[in-house]
Amino acid sequence: MPLENILFRVEDGVGIATFNRPKAMNALDSRTLREIGELCAQVEGDPAVKALVLTGGEGKAFVAGADIAEMANLTGLEARRFAEAGQRTLERLEALPVVTVAAVNGFALGGGCELAMACDLIYASERARFGQPEVNLGIIPGFGGTQRLQRRVGPQRALEMILTGDMVDGPTAVAWGLALEALPPEKLLPHAVGQARKIASKGPAAIAAARRIVRATAAPPIGPGQLMEAESFGGLFETEDGKEGLKAFLEKRPAAFRGA
Repeated sequence: MPLENILFRVEDGVGIATFNRPKAMNALDSRTLREIGELCAQVEGDPAVKALVLTGGEGKAFVAGADIAEMANLTGLEARRFAEAGQRTLERLEALPVVTVAAVNGFALGGGCELAMACDLIYASERARFGQPEVNLGIIPGFGGTQRLQRRVGPQRALEMILTGDMVDGPTAVAWGLALEALPPEKLLPHAVGQARKIASKGPAAIAAARRIVRATAAPPIGPGQLMEAESFGGLFETEDGKEGLKAFLEKRPAAFRGA
């Protein structure tokens, strides 16, 4: 499948993938998720790619989240399958044999924040905004956010972000451990690519071993938690609040939640 929503090029051993759905602020729809899988296949099959950098196209967004317009009419079962597809895609990204670097240049909300957290390293623009705002829609993160966020910032900060739906800026993300550095916008991508290139110059077997060991021992496996997440994500699409939250977002009005 040709890539339409992701621009991909290779420069001196570093693959640079740019999300390019400007009218949708690079939101993750089903096609884009499939394209991330195809991108992973390209990287897996090309020994010339020693590292991968993900960023957003010019504009305000890295990836603004999942595509709400596509999600709004999903049944509970369809929503669960959508969550599971997103989880599998990000697990494949995590399992790539090369280092992955997120250069977060703007909004990284919902699925966009989850995408960044599936990368090994995160660098942010000073203008970046991170968040898991799903509760504003009457739902919860569905692509592993409940699991990866607590591993990055700790359970208490993760709960605060998930339960309030508030966004945090690049410097705050650094202070909390969600990102490594917050850089001026014009310096973000060159810095991320430079770090990826530095890592790509090291011994591939050593890099692969270090990544595997750190990922395996840093925290318990996320599989059981992701199963609970997908079940709850799908179930909330069957609630009145879930339906109201998604509808209100598309109608650009405050949601009227009733706890049902």
